[in-house]
Parts: sequence; structure tokens; C-alpha cells
Amino acid sequence: MNAFTSCNPATAEVVFTRPGWSRDQLDHTLDRLKAAQSRWASLPVAQRAEHLLQLATQLEAHREQLAALVTLEVGKRTAECLAEIDKSAQLIRYYAELAPTLLAPQAIPTQASQSGVAFEPLGCVLAVMPWNYPIWQLLRFAVPALMAGNTCLVKPAPSVPQCTQLLLELVRAAGLDCLDIAWIDHELVEEAIRRSDAVAFTGSTHTGRIIASLAGKHLKKTVLELGGSNPFIVLADADVEAAAQDAVNSRFRDAGQSCNAAKRMIVVPEIAEAFVSAFVEAASQLRPGDPRHPATTLSPLTRGDLREALHAQVMDACHQGASLLLGGQLPPPPGFFYPATVLDHVNASCRVYHEEVFGPVASILRARDEADAIRLANDTPFGLGASIYTADTAHGWELARQLEVGSVFINRHTSSDLRLPFGGVKASGYGRELSEFGLYEFVNVKTYWQK
Repeated sequence: MNAFTSCNPATAEVVFTRPGWSRDQLDHTLDRLKAAQSRWASLPVAQRAEHLLQLATQLEAHREQLAALVTLEVGKRTAECLAEIDKSAQLIRYYAELAPTLLAPQAIPTQASQSGVAFEPLGCVLAVMPWNYPIWQLLRFAVPALMAGNTCLVKPAPSVPQCTQLLLELVRAAGLDCLDIAWIDHELVEEAIRRSDAVAFTGSTHTGRIIASLAGKHLKKTVLELGGSNPFIVLADADVEAAAQDAVNSRFRDAGQSCNAAKRMIVVPEIAEAFVSAFVEAASQLRPGDPRHPATTLSPLTRGDLREALHAQVMDACHQGASLLLGGQLPPPPGFFYPATVLDHVNASCRVYHEEVFGPVASILRARDEADAIRLANDTPFGLGASIYTADTAHGWELARQLEVGSVFINRHTSSDLRLPFGGVKASGYGRELSEFGLYEFVNVKTYWQK
């Protein structure tokens, strides 16, 4: 069975297939990783860091080749793919510097003669990964887990086999035997969970619930980074032009296929018309085309079924009273393109009000006032990130504390920073990646006490 098949999103042509694994192949790989884990964990953290730095060197040496495969299989623009590779290499260098200090045992004074905590690996961690950032998200999970002394087994998304295979080859070229790829379909995921020591998942809330249920059945620690419907709040004193441009940059990067992008633009009456006008004008300048071409500013969606689901959400919004200001038309073949689309006056009857929108579609919600803007921002199942635009940053901080999200950005669109924790609440998941908090997710914080 060809469990892994990639299409070129710009042409809809199948470009690669590979068969999935049998149960025996999964078992053999897990046996090998479990045996390798004790050897890997026995190395000092600084020595593990040196090994992983070799992977950063490999990424930088093969960045164009790797980015080309991400463009081919995901459809992202070349510049976006190169940025993904570069950030992944930066992630390795960040943890290589940080981990030896943060993972060192800590003495804690008590009535004992000696007491404290040590940070020890859990074992072999399974990761079920998505397709939209196939290099960054895999390494965002794996690098801190490996630094902590775990081994990692990664199940990639079925649509990105070539870039995943090249990444594995770079891992091997770096001399690392502590990470491997599980070429399995969904039928073997529970067995992989049962035999692993912890689980990380990045993807949809629907699938996250399934993964969490299976992990709970086998009592395995989980970290879930799920969907987002991030509010982008523009207050009356905001720089409207700057806010509109930031909103467009966030909403339409990577063809809108990012959980952490701005999704719902929430505007107060004083600036609503000016913002909507500036937003539509900026969005109308985006140009779809070959993602390899520098002039292209809007890439295709990754798969045809994703485009159909997106269009159904747009049509539902129009039927429920939203105003279609831009886009919303299915383009002719070839490829899985969808135009930059803007929906105004989105209301609670629309699916896009409640559901995550994964594509180049922006929803504009008109608040009655500032308090109503906060209500609308929180009136969602999701809780990943949010943005607030205001000239009064002290007031922005006050409002930020009222938002039910994992991160708030003031006068900037949502993003991730290696030095800050990344994750959400509510249906956006639990646990944190990046920063020191991500380093501690897959460790046993073990207490030591001596009389």
C-alpha cells in the first residue's frame, strides 16, 4: 500500500509514492531506538549538544535542496521554505547553548544533608507530525527531546515523504542514531503509542483528541499543539495602516495554512471602515503563482480536499449573512490555488466563526466596543494566540490578561520565538514547546534526598 503520496500543489500531479511499514518494521525500529536510548542518555548533555550541532551544519549545507522539496510537496513559496530551514538550524544552536545549564541537577536545601532534583529522559518519544512545516515542526519537537536524552520516533504526515526522507538522511549524515522515521499509517499509531514512553502531536483538534485518548488509554505523557483561530484586535487608537498590513502578512503567509496566523480580525466601530478598506486593498495585491517564482506572493493550498473544505466554509459564511469583499471563487486548474478571500460582518451563525480556517481566508468581526472585542476574541473553542493593536500599550497589557490564549502580542502579529514558550489552552491543546519550558516537557523531574 502506498501510505505516503505527495502531489505538487501547483500542478496537482503526483510526484512520489512510497509504501507504508508493516508491524514487524515498526517493532524492529522501536527495539533499535530503545536500545540506542540508554547509550544516548549516558552521554553528557554537552556532548549530545555537539552531536546535534552537526545536524545544524547539515541543514545549512543542504538548505536549498531541502527547501526545494518542501516547496514541491507542501507548495510553500521558496522564501518561506528557506526561512523554515534557517529557523530550524537556529533552534538547534539555541538548545545546544541552553541545555547543558538547564538540564544540570539542581540542589534544593531541605532538612536532608543533600537534596534536589535531576532531569532525566523518559525514554523513546513518539511524535505524530503535520505537513505544513515538515522540517520546523519535526525539529521543534525533536531537538529538546533529544537534548534531554530521549530517542525520537517520528510519524510524518502522509503527503511529505520526500522532504522527510531527506531530513532523515541529514540526521544520519550528522552521525545520529537517536531519531528515526515511522512510515506507518493510522492503523499502527496505537501500537506505536503503546510501545513508546511519551507522545507529541501537532495537528488538528479532531485528531488531537484521538491521540490524547489513545495515549490516556496507555498512560503516556502527551504534549498537544492543536488548532488556532487567533483573534487580531484593532482598537480605536491603533495605527490602522500598520495593523492592516501586519494582518495581511500574518493571515496569508504560507497560504494561510498556519495554526498560529491571525484568523479573526476584530475591529471596533471607530476604525472599522478604515481598517477593512486598508486590509482589502493590501490583500488584493497578493499574486498567486508558481511558488518557486520570486514574484509569487500567494502559494497554493497543499491538497485538493483542503481547498474543497475551505471553499465550503466560505460559501456557508456567505449564506449566513457575511459579506464577501474579496475572492471566494474556485480558480480553474491546474493546482490547488485559492484566492485571497475576505469575509466581512462574520457572525456566530457562520462556521468560520467557530471553526479553524486553514487557508487564505480572513474573517472580519465587528465589535460593538472594546469590551465586546474581548468577548468576541474569547468566544471560540480555541486558545492559541492573539494580537492587540493600540497606541496605549499599558492598556494593551491590561486587556491581554483578559484573553484566554497561550500568547498575546501587542502591536505585532502572532509568531513564535525560540526563547519564549509556544502552546495553547482550550481546544488548542496543552503543554509547551520552545524555550526552557519545552526542554522540560519530556523529562522525569526526579527528586533525590539523602539523610
